Amino acid sequence: MNNLELQIKEAIRDVPDFPKPGIVFKDITPLLSDVQLSKSITHSLAEFWQSSNLDVIVGIESRGFMWGHSLAQHLEVPFVPIRKKGKLPADSYSFEYDLEYGSAEIEIHKDAIIGGHKVLIHDDLLATGGTAIGASELVKMSGGEIAGFSFIVELSFLGGRARLDGYSNQTHALSTY
Repeated sequence: MNNLELQIKEAIRDVPDFPKPGIVFKDITPLLSDVQLSKSITHSLAEFWQSSNLDVIVGIESRGFMWGHSLAQHLEVPFVPIRKKGKLPADSYSFEYDLEYGSAEIEIHKDAIIGGHKVLIHDDLLATGGTAIGASELVKMSGGEIAGFSFIVELSFLGGRARLDGYSNQTHALSTY
């Protein structure tokens, strides 16, 4: 385990029985309180992806916005939000998918990605991969090519990485449980 991963794991708060009994939620909000750690996260993500020739970074609502936007600024590429259904004001593509504890529907503006753009999908946490797959389907509907997936935390015991392999073999997480 490298130093950054250790710092991330020490800062993350476990919240038992959230959002339902039996789930131990990995709360990343304490990472936001540590300015230097937050900067280190952005720099580490940027270092990993800098040679990927990305055209766009997509962040998934809402925690994917936190470092997704910073990463996009650092790499000097546009940031595109993927939001929950009904939150985007212009014409949008939508995709419904299953989560580990329910279902959800997300959207992306139809004009957010130009066909052929290499897109990095960023979120805070990879669990079963359902949300990242939903985002991948939206990127494909938009004509984008999925360059990879970026996460702060991966819960490897839930097998999400294997589910993403059909979209890209480039999945990167800063810390793994």
